[in-house]
Amino acid sequence: APESLMQALEDLDYLAALDNDGNLSEFGIIMSEFPLDPKLSKSLLASCEYECVDEMLTIAAMVTAPNCFLHAAPGTEEIALTCWRRFSHPAGDHFTLINIFNAFRAASANSTNQDSGNERWCRDYFLSCSALRMAQTIRAELLDIMRRIELPISGPAFGSKGNALSIQKALLSGYFMHIARDVDGSGNYLMLTHRQVAQLHPFSSYYNTRRIPEWVLFHEFSISEDNSIRIVSEISPGLFAELVPQFYFSNLPPSESKDILQELINHLSPVPAMKEEQE
Repeated sequence: APESLMQALEDLDYLAALDNDGNLSEFGIIMSEFPLDPKLSKSLLASCEYECVDEMLTIAAMVTAPNCFLHAAPGTEEIALTCWRRFSHPAGDHFTLINIFNAFRAASANSTNQDSGNERWCRDYFLSCSALRMAQTIRAELLDIMRRIELPISGPAFGSKGNALSIQKALLSGYFMHIARDVDGSGNYLMLTHRQVAQLHPFSSYYNTRRIPEWVLFHEFSISEDNSIRIVSEISPGLFAELVPQFYFSNLPPSESKDILQELINHLSPVPAMKEEQE
């Protein structure tokens, strides 16, 4: 559909993947080396700048592979939730996925029979062994691509000081179009771009918890699953205001959330605002 094509071109333009003539920019050519959604490619490339490549490779692999959470059989839902909570990270689902992948890799390394050990471990934690193996394969392929095109690859630093902020910055570099705000404190998230209201997906680490973040970055929005946002992590509105491309922000539809962010942007760059006032 022409509308879909125009939206795709607009998104690529926001991601700096196109030049002024509508062709792929130099940055866009590098992005196209990865068999990923452009937003994810952008985040992966941004991780080189923020020195969190190891963690973004894991996130990219986990969100590209099939869902790793198994639907628990009737009567075992609470047991499954208890198992999954062991991997929960306070910063959100992207970080929880890193915990799951690292735990799976550790279980593989500690097992004498890798295949049966992996399957037993996954069964115990209500996780899909095939999805996690697929994530391992995808991650290895993405790492090979980065090495082939000679991108800087930082080592693992998950859990170290400043690493969480670096991951958030890398994610925001690609997913600034996927921001939502809880408008009433009850988990009704209004998406900034489309102004649709969505709820957290049941597999989110924030689902059915007391702490519901006000501002979130989400991986995808699904109408078929009761208007839910999947793979959600808390984000600082100040960080969004700092990193969002201004020409994208100016095209957002009017809303209370946009007004809040505009105030933050004005606060971050008071000099242009003062000049405008003087003029």
